[in-house]
Amino acid sequence: MLREHKDIDRHSHWSDCKKKLESDWRYRVVESASTREDWFRDYVRILKDERKKEKEKDKDHRHREKDHKTEKKDRDRKDSDKGKETKSNKDRTDKDNTKEKKQRKSEAPAEENGKEKKETVIEKESGEIEESDDKSLKKENDKEEGDDHSDSEEDREKQKRERERRAEASLREREREVQRTLATHLRDRDKERQHHRHTEAVQHFSALLADLVRNGDLAWREAKRQLRKDHRWELAESLDREEKERLFNEHIEQLGRKKRDKFRELLDEVGASTELTASWKDIKKSLKDDPRYLKFSSSDRKCEKEFKEYIKDKLVAAKADFRELLQ
Repeated sequence: MLREHKDIDRHSHWSDCKKKLESDWRYRVVESASTREDWFRDYVRILKDERKKEKEKDKDHRHREKDHKTEKKDRDRKDSDKGKETKSNKDRTDKDNTKEKKQRKSEAPAEENGKEKKETVIEKESGEIEESDDKSLKKENDKEEGDDHSDSEEDREKQKRERERRAEASLREREREVQRTLATHLRDRDKERQHHRHTEAVQHFSALLADLVRNGDLAWREAKRQLRKDHRWELAESLDREEKERLFNEHIEQLGRKKRDKFRELLDEVGASTELTASWKDIKKSLKDDPRYLKFSSSDRKCEKEFKEYIKDKLVAAKADFRELLQ
């Protein structure tokens, strides 16, 4: 949706763009205003990163163009030096030939006309050979320059195509990276919202159990009928049946531990901890009128079982203390 609005760039502000986006149905799908603003800021930051990379690519392109021009100037200078050297060699050859002619003329001033004609022919042939060599050398130089120029044009075109290909590949990779980043942000935000909703549902259900379930002997099926009547049951609708039952069992275990601790405190008060050989019938006479005894359980068998476990724990502790004393 943000990419469809071309007027949104890296300098845009949320307060200015918000009015343009409110009419779009995709804008209203996102319920949280803070989430909309966060996603907008992430998108603007991505645009800034893309612009920064484009500037760096343009800078590299200018440097490469400058290096290419410098290399071309060096090649042209070398070709020019080569042509000058060829011309210098030709002038030196002509000078040597002229000097040799003058020397032969001074040494043999009385040579015959036939010999002079022969020398003239030789000079003419030598000049033609030199002229032919010069033309051949010039032709080779022109050919080399043409080949260099053709190679240079081809290299530049090849480099240009390569730069365009790399730029397109970089843009495609950047778009994929942006899409992956946005998808990751969306998944993280969805997980965070789901975790928050789950935590709230657990808190509501735990409060419901604390208010309505105070009997540790109550079964889950019976407790569920009572809990459904309370309006807070709907607040925990996102919790599945297994998790609700697990929370209920943990609550019942916690109630049982509290009642057992209270019952053992009562046994300590009546002196059961000092009379480890006392029977349940004797101790029961001291407990039956205490309300804490009735709260623990209405079953006499359950109370007796807890009393025996209490005596057993006290005996183990007494033996351990005695061994420590002997050491």
